[in-house]
Amino acid sequence: MERPDRSSVGGELRLRTDDFRRYLDGEALYGDDFSLPEIEKWYQDEKEAYFRLLGTYESAEPRTYGYHRLNWQYGFQQLPNGRFLNVLGVGSAWGAEFEPILDRIDQLTILEPSGGFVRDEIGGVPVRYIEPRPSGEFPFEEGVFDLISCLGVLHHVPNVSKVVQEISRCLTPGGHALIREPTISMGDWRESRPGLTTRERGIPLDLLRGIIKAAGLEVTFEKRCMFQLTYNLAPFFHNAVWNSRPALLLDRVFCSLFASNLHYHPWNRLQTLRPIAVYFVLRRPPKAADL
Repeated sequence: MERPDRSSVGGELRLRTDDFRRYLDGEALYGDDFSLPEIEKWYQDEKEAYFRLLGTYESAEPRTYGYHRLNWQYGFQQLPNGRFLNVLGVGSAWGAEFEPILDRIDQLTILEPSGGFVRDEIGGVPVRYIEPRPSGEFPFEEGVFDLISCLGVLHHVPNVSKVVQEISRCLTPGGHALIREPTISMGDWRESRPGLTTRERGIPLDLLRGIIKAAGLEVTFEKRCMFQLTYNLAPFFHNAVWNSRPALLLDRVFCSLFASNLHYHPWNRLQTLRPIAVYFVLRRPPKAADL
């Protein structure tokens, strides 16, 4: 695919408006075809950006995790029973997402760029933190993890296809991966957006499906979720929408009603009425000899 022309403005890479429309229309994923220098610049911009949103190194502490019920309903509940011998969290910050299954994990590793999240254990389970490589290559041998979690992380990285390929490569045959991502633009990321990092942008649903398929992963479960109107009801649920059973039930209704609305970047108010995220449970197919 031919790459659009880029020009340098104030040291930043910019795209002409006519080139950029294809990204806002969800026809291509911005950043997925970047060169290594462009990827490294993106990585440096994002490395501590999320941590800074939460606070400083001196003040930030693990906070109440707001997605346990959502993750259980669409993720962990869809996994087979039994123990996970070797688990990887991609961009898992404090590792709070693993709390519901800590008693089933033997070994936990987290790929995390920010040093502010590093700790020695999570709920009594020892954890090893490793800083990721900007290239997207994982510093692990093939087929070493039987569960990989990557929740709300891919939209922070440029080379999404490469990272999903690495998730597939590092899974054991028959192993599972959880991916949850926003499938909307999250606004025009060429401009500053309150509450968001500079680089993050959502991933168009059809493109994400194609990336997963190209990586050789099977989809065992897919659910669109997190409707904007559900977010707006947060005060009624003490701001714990994604930990509330009634809120998730309501969210499922909203998402089902507007499931056909696939607009990535909205150009009118009606196009904003759609699920803003998707949850995947994926499996690396077993080798023929294992069947």
